[in-house]
Amino acid sequence: MCIGIPGQVITLDETSPGNAWVDVCGVKRRVNVRLVCADAAAMTALPGQWVLVHVGFAMSLLDESEAKETLDALRQMGEMEPDVGLFLQGGESHAVR
Repeated sequence: MCIGIPGQVITLDETSPGNAWVDVCGVKRRVNVRLVCADAAAMTALPGQWVLVHVGFAMSLLDESEAKETLDALRQMGEMEPDVGLFLQGGESHAVR
């Protein structure tokens, strides 16, 4: 299953240009943000914004209400789908499909 999950940008990663630290369900992850930032000005405005994250890349910007609605939907899915629940808790699934 491929899931994009909302996360809030905490700060830019000063040691790795083009990356930022993003809070994804309480877990801080380094995420490449070059796909959502057209230039340096957009990059500096990123902290505090919400992004949709998939496999270490920010795929798009989200507004806060859209991010929270998506997180709520994923939490509801996590009650029925063990893989989603593990992902939201920062774990990994090792299920063979």
